[in-house]
Amino acid sequence: MRLQALLTQARHQLIESLHLAEREAAIEAQMLLRHTLGGVSRAWLISHDEQALTPVQAESFQALLSRRLRGEPVAYLLGQQEFYGMVYSVTPEVLIPRPDTETLVEAALAHIPADKPSRVLDLGTGSGAIAIAIAAHRPRALVTAVDRSHEALKVAAENAAKLGTNNLKLFQSDWFSGLSGDRFDVIVSNPPYVAEGDPHLQQGDLRFEPQTALASGPDGLNDIRIILENAPAYLLPGGWLLLEHGYDQPAKVASMMLNAGWKQVSHATDLAGIERVTLGKNPRD
Repeated sequence: MRLQALLTQARHQLIESLHLAEREAAIEAQMLLRHTLGGVSRAWLISHDEQALTPVQAESFQALLSRRLRGEPVAYLLGQQEFYGMVYSVTPEVLIPRPDTETLVEAALAHIPADKPSRVLDLGTGSGAIAIAIAAHRPRALVTAVDRSHEALKVAAENAAKLGTNNLKLFQSDWFSGLSGDRFDVIVSNPPYVAEGDPHLQQGDLRFEPQTALASGPDGLNDIRIILENAPAYLLPGGWLLLEHGYDQPAKVASMMLNAGWKQVSHATDLAGIERVTLGKNPRD
């Protein structure tokens, strides 16, 4: 089967099995085929649409497509995901970096000076995407990134090495447990914030992602409570805490911060206008 016919067939299968929009299905089919062909460009596919796959290539493509039709995320199939202008390696041991989380990076950069040293902490770093993006755009900052998962830290270390990040320190810690005496100008986190039992955990990509990085207690806020309680002891005077959360949680998180004495509590919105991040200044100032 020639490439164009193969892409058309794959697009129809993705629409039928996963109920994707036509454009999304077309993009995914192209991504899987480009990966099969060793990372060729989209332009190459278009200019070679009459070319046929070899039997080995056809078998490889069908294997990838079958896994995707069962719902496995494209990022895991390809082993990579773009985030904040850089391409990261991802495995099923880490959450897939999403565009919404770029809001957290943007908000953090607004509170990290570009012209002088500062200390930044990323809690629950996963793939390292947030920490590496911050480190890349604030080379004078020393960024510390922690995760309780040894496997996640291996992925983060691979990404840091691949992307040439030399102002990043990674180590294992369950939230603040391994940070004795360290203090920071800015603390950021995209913690688990989905309620246990939420039906979305059994739908789409979330079925394949690490559940411990997604769910956090009956209301989804258990880990955010832990961070809010402990963060002041790890912030320098004038320091900021920035938390990503669910689309329906900004008021709850802001109320929790205000009740705990955090100052200048506000929100940062994503491109869809959703209050995706809540931030506040050290309550001990």
